[in-house]
Amino acid sequence: MSIDILPIQQNDLQSIRTYAQEVWGSEDIVVHNTIYKISSLSGLKAVLQDEITGFLHYKIRDDACEILTLASFQEGQGIGSALIAAVQELAQDHGCQTLHLITTNDNLHALGFYQRRGFCLTHVYPGQVTISRKHKPSIPDIGENGIPIRDEIRLEMRLEPKTGAESES
Repeated sequence: MSIDILPIQQNDLQSIRTYAQEVWGSEDIVVHNTIYKISSLSGLKAVLQDEITGFLHYKIRDDACEILTLASFQEGQGIGSALIAAVQELAQDHGCQTLHLITTNDNLHALGFYQRRGFCLTHVYPGQVTISRKHKPSIPDIGENGIPIRDEIRLEMRLEPKTGAESES
C-alpha cells in the first residue's frame, strides 16, 4: 500500500478540525507564544486507500520552514515519515535552508521520532509552556509518561540546496 501525500484542501478541514479537537482540545495550537488556527495554515495530508491517515501543517518564513503540527492516525505505517519527507522536499523547493519544529519536554516519542529522521535539538525554552497555557488553558499539566509539561524544545534539520537537475525533476 502506498501513501499519497497531497495538499490539504478546503473539504478536508472538517475532519482535521475534528481530530484536533479530540486529541489536542482545540484547533488552536500555541507555539512559542503564537496562536495558530490550523484551518488557516498550509498543510499536507497523508492518504491511504482514499482515507486521510495523517496531516502536517507548516509555515515558511524567509529561508526556514517550520512544522507546526504532525499527526498520524496509525502508528508504524510510515505516515509521519512520508509527511516529513514531503515537507522537507517542499521546503527545499522554496529555497529553505532549515526545517524546524517545537515539541514539549514530555513528548519522548516525538523527540526520538524526529532525531531518527535527522533533526537535532538546538534550543530549550524553559517554562515556555506555562506562558502558552495563558493562551490555551487546555494544555495539560502532566503529559506522556507522567512527565510535567513545562518546556518547549526546538529541533532543526539543515537542508541542502537542490541542484539544477534535482529542482527540474
